[in-house]
Amino acid sequence: MTSGAPLTGRGDGSPLAPDGLDATVVLLRHGESEWIREGRFQGQAEAPLSALGRRQAALAGERLARPHASPALPVPGGLPREIVHSPLGRAADTARAVALAMADLRTGGEADAAGPPLPVLRPEPGLLEIGQGVWEGVTADEIGRRWPAEIAGWRRDPLAMHAPGGESVAEVDARVRPALARVLDELGRDYPRGTTDRPQVHGYSGAGQPAAQPWSVLVAHDGVFKVVMLALLDLPLSKFWSFSLGLTGISVVEIRGGRPVLRAHNWTGHLAPIEDELEREIADRRSRSGAM
Repeated sequence: MTSGAPLTGRGDGSPLAPDGLDATVVLLRHGESEWIREGRFQGQAEAPLSALGRRQAALAGERLARPHASPALPVPGGLPREIVHSPLGRAADTARAVALAMADLRTGGEADAAGPPLPVLRPEPGLLEIGQGVWEGVTADEIGRRWPAEIAGWRRDPLAMHAPGGESVAEVDARVRPALARVLDELGRDYPRGTTDRPQVHGYSGAGQPAAQPWSVLVAHDGVFKVVMLALLDLPLSKFWSFSLGLTGISVVEIRGGRPVLRAHNWTGHLAPIEDELEREIADRRSRSGAM
């Protein structure tokens, strides 16, 4: 069920990252949706954020608006150039929460109103979630009953099997690469080219991003982000199941002189207030019941 040879770079023989690019890309998965709460496959169907998902998105927005608050995220200084998001509502609403947090920081007097402009909020069709065909809207339990061979094949070898009527991983890769190329080209615009001929091991002076290095945020979905990570890191599609993002999980890929470096993966520390509330609720229920 695959088609064509595996793509590399931009799919036309040129590298995905422009030569000498110094930039940082932040990946942010959307918050919980109503269908995730119900255990349904989503794909490219619309499923709005749940109440919990809206809280997660707001907390992620606050985290990215203040990325250098302790514990600091490994991103450059200043604001991102773009917040690029999947057009699906759950991703678009999460992206707007990030933009709103950055705007609130600006108007709250913590950022210079005459400083750099707020990031562009841009939908990108190439970041749509993997199309899941007839599985969209169906619970995982029901899929297991109705399509046992197909779902088992998808989980074992996603290059050989995908949802009936859905997209193959190769088809997703073919649309992800041009989308990433647009993001990286924008990051490289009007910024000096870098080199790998500088310290590469963190902890040593000179390693890491310069404060003025450009960065952008991508807001999308777990499935498509698996493909994005493989494309950015130039890994084969057979490694599809090697990457996963929790709800509003944050990953950071630095492009250093044109070479990708994974700086952080699936940071979810901003969700601590929600997790603390849950722990208090559990402890309170145990206390009332007398359970140990």
